[in-house]
Amino acid sequence: MNSLEFNKIAAGILTAVLVMLGVGSISDLIYATPHDEHLELYGIVEDKPAAPAGGTAAPEKATPLPVLLANASASAGEGQAKKCQACHNLQEGAGPKIGPDLYGVVGRKVASVAGFAYSDAMKEHGGDWTFEALNTFIDNPKKDVPGTKMAFAGIKNDQDRADLLVYLNTLGSNEPLPKVEKTAEESGSGDATEGGSGEASSGDATSGDAKSGEAADGSEAAAPASDSGDASGDAASADEKPGDQAEASPNGQ
Repeated sequence: MNSLEFNKIAAGILTAVLVMLGVGSISDLIYATPHDEHLELYGIVEDKPAAPAGGTAAPEKATPLPVLLANASASAGEGQAKKCQACHNLQEGAGPKIGPDLYGVVGRKVASVAGFAYSDAMKEHGGDWTFEALNTFIDNPKKDVPGTKMAFAGIKNDQDRADLLVYLNTLGSNEPLPKVEKTAEESGSGDATEGGSGEASSGDATSGDAKSGEAADGSEAAAPASDSGDASGDAASADEKPGDQAEASPNGQ
């Protein structure tokens, strides 16, 4: 076989391959199947998050801290406090570790533990460690007090923080929990209930007046009947005993 014949054969094979590839590409464009349908053909289904009805879902309303504290568990908070014990003492008189001791921290002045070297940021923060202040700080220390030495990432769960605060409050503080205020919906419900009771009382009074009126009308209607009965009795007495008319007349009246 000379080189000319070999080149012809090679060119024919190459041409055939190119034609096959071209036909395949054209058919893919014409009969293209979406990616998701390809997956379904092989039994693979991707879970897609359902789109919220009416557009973007509204963010969930945060539960107020007083409500969280009212439902908090000191025993559960003791478990949360183990996250603090690497850097803080919880026992009375134990003194600071890496951080100041937490005995009596609820209600205490910020940066007030004697002998502990607070950061300038914490000294400037000031105020008291109220339930609200502690809750905000424990959620994200670096965000609440930029420049603090505390390297703790924070406790993100609202109820976990409330449990911890209730437990810390038992360690020598015993501060009263914030009062739970009624929501607008609860207040509106109470007003509606009182209004309903007032309307019912008014209705009862009206019904009583109506019954009193009916009784009065009955007595007035009975009076003429009594008078007519007395008159007919007088007439009958006069007919039966004409001679006794003078005596029967006073009795009839």
